[in-house]
Amino acid sequence: MKALFPYAATTRDCVVRVSVSYLPEQSDPAKGRWFWAYHIRLENEGKHALQLLTRHWIITDGRGARHEVRGDGVVGEQPLIEPGRTFDYVSGCPLQTPSGAMEGSLHMLGADGTAFDATIPRFQLIAPAVAR
Repeated sequence: MKALFPYAATTRDCVVRVSVSYLPEQSDPAKGRWFWAYHIRLENEGKHALQLLTRHWIITDGRGARHEVRGDGVVGEQPLIEPGRTFDYVSGCPLQTPSGAMEGSLHMLGADGTAFDATIPRFQLIAPAVAR
């Protein structure tokens, strides 16, 4: 699993795994645009269903500029993840620099009424040298 998802963080019974890929076909370094896709897998290792309610991202570019994104759910969904199940989604991030990083949290609500913020581990966005 580590090879497919090299970044992982566990908060309570929720594991957040991340993989990231540079997308040269959507990037245009000559115009100052680099683009990555990231794949998030949420795993419910608990005894109660978990619902993802909101997201909070902190995106930092190669110059250190920070941009925060907050919103309901992910990719238009607020999934309910049953015990022992997973939820996967893929999204993207453009930057005006060939490197940066992302991290954040997902606000989760358990079927038992407990709420918590699941950590999204910090992961690097690094374009290949040929794309710089």
